[in-house]
Amino acid sequence: MKQFRLFFIVAVLLVTTLSCEEEKKESQEIPSESFRGEVAATPVRVAKAEKRTFDYLINATGKIDAMDQVKIVTQRQGILSELNVKEGDFVEKGTVLAKLDDSEAKFRLEKAKIALKNSQVNYDSDILSFSSIMESEDNERKTNLVDQLKSKSGLFSAEIDLKEAELEIEKSTIKAPISGRVADLKIKKGSLVSSGEDFMEIINTNTLELKVKVLESDINLISIGQKAEVYPVSSSNIEVTGTVRSINPKVDENGLVQVSLLVSGSKGLLPGMNARAIIRAPQTNSIVIPKQALVYRSSRAVVFTIENNESKWNYVEVGKDNGKEVEILSGIEADNTVITTNNLQLAHQAPIQIVKD
Repeated sequence: MKQFRLFFIVAVLLVTTLSCEEEKKESQEIPSESFRGEVAATPVRVAKAEKRTFDYLINATGKIDAMDQVKIVTQRQGILSELNVKEGDFVEKGTVLAKLDDSEAKFRLEKAKIALKNSQVNYDSDILSFSSIMESEDNERKTNLVDQLKSKSGLFSAEIDLKEAELEIEKSTIKAPISGRVADLKIKKGSLVSSGEDFMEIINTNTLELKVKVLESDINLISIGQKAEVYPVSSSNIEVTGTVRSINPKVDENGLVQVSLLVSGSKGLLPGMNARAIIRAPQTNSIVIPKQALVYRSSRAVVFTIENNESKWNYVEVGKDNGKEVEILSGIEADNTVITTNNLQLAHQAPIQIVKD
């Protein structure tokens, strides 16, 4: 009985071993392609790699400044007797902004006029004694004589005193040197002001410029007259056009270069505002793909293309990036179909299914 049981166990083990070897042999004979057919195709969206002009966008921020901005200072001491403007008022060039009390200045002017008349009388009296010289043809001698008599009579000093008195009267009236709006008004009517004291500013808000800092690596892509888009930081809905006006020929300690943009149409912009500029620098004959088509594997740039309904892994060299598209310098060709979705975990030669919008 024991021998029968032992025989039965051995027979079962032999049959089991033969069965496993048969299944292993059959599994080895199944082609690997059949497993790929069992994997579900990854749905992807695609785009074409195009060879065309690529708009590289240079982004920079800075402050809006008025190109015509003049600080008004008082030119003499006195009481501010008249103030004709307030902050925000628009004034034309030559408009009388304010006046200082000119009572003393007028008194000095009248005094200077009387002194001039007295000096003129003395001069006329003295020159009568030299009629023979004045009637001669010796012009050099006559000129020297006139100068001596004017100096002796005080006529020279009187003429200068009159001009100074007239200048004091002119300094009493403060006029706008340019057309623009009044800003930073610091003195009130009735105040005692000193000579050289800050009074106000006149700002021409129609001619504004935006000064931005650009990376030195991008400065060769910018030229005078190049167009830009300008957006105030406070409101992205406002867009105005800017034109490159000047480029500072010096790189600062941070590797930045100052670029000035003339702003056309200053609606919604004020001096001192923070603003962002987008300068377009077109790159010609570039291979361009959507930015979504670019992924990174082990810190290397990869773009998946399609070949025989399968994904193909391509290492690429990336050029410039404008936020929506990237420039490809090598690795794929123009007209290649590139995968733009579901490509983050995609493998090489994975089956794909193109999804159409």
